[in-house]
Amino acid sequence: MRREVTATKAAWPLIAAGLPADTRTISSPAIRAATLSAAALTLPGLLAEAEAKSITGPASSLAGDYRWYVKLATHGWQLIGAAIEQIQHGSAAAARFARANVALYIESVYDAHFDLAQIGKQLQGDYNTLGAGAAFGASLTPAEVDALARAYTQTNDRLYPHVRARLGS
Repeated sequence: MRREVTATKAAWPLIAAGLPADTRTISSPAIRAATLSAAALTLPGLLAEAEAKSITGPASSLAGDYRWYVKLATHGWQLIGAAIEQIQHGSAAAARFARANVALYIESVYDAHFDLAQIGKQLQGDYNTLGAGAAFGASLTPAEVDALARAYTQTNDRLYPHVRARLGS
C-alpha cells in the first residue's frame, strides 16, 4: 500500500487537472510506476469478498473503505493507462472516447486515496465507541490503534491538489 501511495503521489500532479493535449508530455515512468504499484495491491484475507461478510459493526465500514481503495486505485490506474494508450495509438474514435472519459478514471484514483485517508480517523472513533482497550484487551491495544491511525491519515494518503479533471478534458 505504501508503494502505491508513493507512486500515485509522484504521478498525481501530471493528471490531476486531466490529461494534457499532447499526452506524450506526461512522464511515462511515473504513470507506469503508479499503474504497476496499484496492480500489485492485494486485500488481506479477512477483507476478501468471502470473508468480509463476517465483519460487522464499525469494522465493516473500515473494511469497505480499504476494499474500495484497492479496487478504485487498481482499476483507476489501469484505465488511465489504457486511455493514454488509446489517445496515443488508437483510432480517432477510440481516442475521443478515451479523452471524454478519462476524468472518471482520474476521479476514481482520487476517491481511492480519500477513502484510505479516512481510515485512521474512523478507526480511532470506532475503537473508542466499542470500549477501547477495556473491550479489546491484548487483541487490539490502544498503542496498536494509535499506530494504525497514524498510518492512515490525510497527510499520508490524500492526494493534493484536489482532482480538477473534468469530463472531456
